[in-house]
Amino acid sequence: MHPVDIAALLLRATLGTTMLAHGWNHAFGGGRIAGTTRWFASIGMRPAWVHAWVATITEAGCGLLLIAGLLTPLAAGGVLGTMLVALVANHLKNGFFIFRPGEGYEYVLMISVVSVALAGIGGGWLSVDHAIGLPITGGVAYAVALAVGVGGAALTLITSWRPPRPAVQQAAETDTAATPT
Repeated sequence: MHPVDIAALLLRATLGTTMLAHGWNHAFGGGRIAGTTRWFASIGMRPAWVHAWVATITEAGCGLLLIAGLLTPLAAGGVLGTMLVALVANHLKNGFFIFRPGEGYEYVLMISVVSVALAGIGGGWLSVDHAIGLPITGGVAYAVALAVGVGGAALTLITSWRPPRPAVQQAAETDTAATPT
């Protein structure tokens, strides 16, 4: 077995399991899907319940596809899109480090880069892609992952993200509206 095949297997197993766990947690952990919906609402995703379900299904589904090594560039693109939405809508404003208040973007950045790299090298020899004769790698795989990920994230953010206004701005607007002229 070639070293790239081992790397692909390790990356698929780690990234796939991580994304599957994320999706599972959204649906069945802590606050369940209702809590996930409230969190999506708090970061400005509208309608929040739709995005909670889409993120949950995308993370779990792409996780399973990555573990199997099936449609690897497409699955990697799904992961990339989910992480780019999280990056822009929630993490970017908090700085780099995840341990900062509000959680920085180092974690979602790492998952994003790993997903693109995995798309480029493909699922490897120990994958369903290889077994069925669909080992897409290189430029085409990068293009698929980036088109799905960046395109999906951009469409989601443009159509559905309404960033919450800072409390100071809301208070000022309320005071201005309440002041008689």
